[in-house]
Amino acid sequence: MKMVKRFLPLFLAVSAVLAQDTLHRPEENQIPGPRDAGDFDAWLRDLKIWRAERLTRMGYNDAEYARPELQWAQRDFVQPQMMCEERYFYDPVQRRYTVDRYLDDLEKRYGGIDSVLIWPVYPNIGIDNRNEWDLHRDLPGGIPALKKMVEDFHRRGVRVLFPTMPWDNGTRDPGMPHWEATAKLMAEIGADGANGDTFSGLPRTYRTASDATGHPIVFQPEIAPASDEGLMWNNQSWLVIEFGFAPPASKLKWLEPRHMIDVVNRWGRDHTDDLQYAFFNGVGFESWENIWGIWNQMTPRDGEALRRISRIDRNVAELLVSKDWVPHHPTMQYGIFSSMFPGSGRTLWTLVNRNEFDIAGPQLKFQDAPGRRYYDIWHGVEIQPEVNGPFATLSFPMEAHGFGAILLVEAGTQVEGLDKLLTLMKASAAVRVQSLSAEWKFLPQQTVEIRPTVKFTEASAGMVQIPAGEFLFKVSGVEIEGSDWIGLDVQYPWENSPRRGHATKMQVKSFYMDKYPVTNAEFLSFVESSSYKPADDHNFLRDWKDGRPQPGWENKPVTWVSLEDARAYAQWARKRLPHEWEWQYAAQGADERVYPWGNQWDDAAVPEPYKGRDLPGAAAVDAHPRGASPFGVMDMVGNVWQWTDEFVDEHTRAAILRGGSYYQPQGSIWYFPQAYKLTEHGKYLLMAPSKDRAGTLGFRCVRDGN
Repeated sequence: MKMVKRFLPLFLAVSAVLAQDTLHRPEENQIPGPRDAGDFDAWLRDLKIWRAERLTRMGYNDAEYARPELQWAQRDFVQPQMMCEERYFYDPVQRRYTVDRYLDDLEKRYGGIDSVLIWPVYPNIGIDNRNEWDLHRDLPGGIPALKKMVEDFHRRGVRVLFPTMPWDNGTRDPGMPHWEATAKLMAEIGADGANGDTFSGLPRTYRTASDATGHPIVFQPEIAPASDEGLMWNNQSWLVIEFGFAPPASKLKWLEPRHMIDVVNRWGRDHTDDLQYAFFNGVGFESWENIWGIWNQMTPRDGEALRRISRIDRNVAELLVSKDWVPHHPTMQYGIFSSMFPGSGRTLWTLVNRNEFDIAGPQLKFQDAPGRRYYDIWHGVEIQPEVNGPFATLSFPMEAHGFGAILLVEAGTQVEGLDKLLTLMKASAAVRVQSLSAEWKFLPQQTVEIRPTVKFTEASAGMVQIPAGEFLFKVSGVEIEGSDWIGLDVQYPWENSPRRGHATKMQVKSFYMDKYPVTNAEFLSFVESSSYKPADDHNFLRDWKDGRPQPGWENKPVTWVSLEDARAYAQWARKRLPHEWEWQYAAQGADERVYPWGNQWDDAAVPEPYKGRDLPGAAAVDAHPRGASPFGVMDMVGNVWQWTDEFVDEHTRAAILRGGSYYQPQGSIWYFPQAYKLTEHGKYLLMAPSKDRAGTLGFRCVRDGN
């Protein structure tokens, strides 16, 4: 008896907790479906009880979803993350944003988009100390051009988001909290939202700061809010989903049907599961194809599936936010899963076929009512129910791994735009989605030509002769992401695809290379002699003062020069930029050494790394003679990055940088990685000189020999 009295309070406390629990409940951010048809009623009842309790515990307030200026997020069904370096987006020759070209391509391939997330930061951030907000402002034309570009998207009915990241605390201090810097910039640009890179829910301070600007924006964290309370001010979120045969329902959607989720599978080559999850839950899809400069285009099959589901979503958007939506509404055949979205005078069912074979015949059964009409909007036709007593049964076909959509219209209800939707969907249904190609293809690259110079017979002042020889050119990219994907890094002329690792034996002809990187004094001679002034001069020679190098900086390597600036200098000097393999041969010789001076790192051979948040400037080019290569070429590693080859494909441009730099921003693994070893190179995405120029990026030149 004493033992019972002793543990009675604990027993009562545990019982109280369990009494608030339910048999069916979410697992992390997903809700598994009922075990079988007989379990459905209990499953749905339990989930409604769980939701009511959870909203109470959260003290849920839906004010952010009721705000008219943020409600566009509830209709945001297709959004690509787009690298600002995307060649369909900006023309560096014409120096203009090509928004219409970009959008026309997406409409042609998969039916268009509702918003775009423009990405101007990672993977280039950290090459110098420009922070995330600086890199936005360095986009071509600055803030005025960005505002006009955003207006061009708005003219086409597309909302615009930009990123913000909590990990950028190693570059230039913005002088204010991240949330204030982000809110201020988004208001200046006229952006509609901010994506929180690596955020599991943006903190409420972002909402407060944005509202204070008078230009409130939508917040979209990369990861579902770690706390459900974050649902109250994060109107959107991303989701990476993997599931088995039965699709789960979204917990966040169940808690707040107006919360928009974008299903993300950046490396996916088959988006069947992603699109089926999105359609089943009535949420969006991140149509991400340019992944950090690696092109991962959706297949024709996935593109057509996205076109059809997004067309339906946009036409029934007000039903997809129904507070009475029911996931896993019972169906009549194995492997067919459905969600029901009731609304005023209408009810929608979205269905997915998880089987590897077509399904036809009876699919849905429910109580009938006089005057109802039923539309198979996936196939664009009205269908007649089989009525048996009070019940109506609907029969319609579904492709293997396919989709279905049924719209019930109550008697007397007029549905605006329904006839047009049915006409479009009927025309689309003439082609089976599964008949289209599901073959994924990488995008080949080409090397931009470097024209040879006239042949020289002896070295000119400041140049070193590099003798002809056999050379094993072996190098790999240091990209942080991409694993060993085909399509990653670059494709040399002798390769049949881009890839991370490269190795080939070659006969290198004799050439002459600058002993040192081009200095500020040498570049000043060029500017004064040629009156050179680039058309896009933002950030050009940014660390000069009054048109000249700072006193004492004459013998430092010139930086803040674009690839175009470097080429202009080389042409003036009757030289050219080196191919990467020439740079590596001059640095390495024929013995495959790891560094120019040998196989062991030598602190005295390079400048001391700088790990602060400002940018103090590089060392003089002749300050570290112990860093000499076997041929006597100096300052190859650890002072400033150096331009070499440029690579292009239909959607991306990039340059290969060699040598690394003295600048090492701290606090994050996501900053532009160093490549000090001669078997490593950096891939630097290119957009326009204003953004490409960097405070740690210079160059050296070569001449061709006999």
